[in-house]
Amino acid sequence: MLAQRLPTILPKLNFEESLETTKIHSIAGALKIDRNIIISRPFRSPHHTITSTSLIGGGKIPRPGEISLTHNGVLFLDEIAEFDKNTLEMLRGPLEDKKITISRIKQTLTYPCNFMLIASMNPCPCGYYGCNYKKCTCSYNDIKKYIGKLSGPLLDRIDMQIEVQRVEYKKLNENDIENSRKIKERVCNARKIQEVRYKRENIFSNSELSSKQCENYCTIDNKSKELLMLAFEKFGLSARAYNKILKVARTIADLEESKDIESKHIAEAIQYRSLDKKYLNL
Repeated sequence: MLAQRLPTILPKLNFEESLETTKIHSIAGALKIDRNIIISRPFRSPHHTITSTSLIGGGKIPRPGEISLTHNGVLFLDEIAEFDKNTLEMLRGPLEDKKITISRIKQTLTYPCNFMLIASMNPCPCGYYGCNYKKCTCSYNDIKKYIGKLSGPLLDRIDMQIEVQRVEYKKLNENDIENSRKIKERVCNARKIQEVRYKRENIFSNSELSSKQCENYCTIDNKSKELLMLAFEKFGLSARAYNKILKVARTIADLEESKDIESKHIAEAIQYRSLDKKYLNL
């Protein structure tokens, strides 16, 4: 439910993004007859039985896969641990490069695939590991094997890893929940801040920052550096995770309209890597 509603809080496609997305869908033969141009961000949720060719792209006549059809949109992999492990590993390059190159004997084609990956999974085969109201029946090896379907390098490329607890019944009827319209206003405001900041860098958002650009735009004070050092020593984080945390902290600061990244922003960004802390040390 959360994943399906994510496009409702994202900024609208600009004209260039609409054209790019429309071209890809047209090439794939996925453009609807009554739609000349795509104006809303794509949301695609392939089944876990999908083949690597359908997900990444390819075939005798190389066609865009799901990751390219989701360009400028959201790709949702429900129950990601049920997907074929080799298929998931193919996502590592596209997540990093924002493009996929398909080579065949007679031709080589490159399709863009700048998508937001959302994935969900149970904490264990029975679904109750860490649950506060029902006991988990899985063995240590069962949990380790289940989590092991996701490799460290793939998880390293996922900026935020959040454990979602069971929602209590009384909270389902609360009326003070913030709606998508209000959240979208904050998101769009943060995006405008980023567009102004990066107007000379030919990028539009924090997620597109290179390692070198992170040094210029994600500077932190000594207190934040000490906090990051403690997190790295405790959780064994990688250099890639370091940049991911900085980018997330920069975004948190932008949402608060804070010019500088503060230690509280770094602390919050670290908290969004729950799999690093809870599961990868099993």
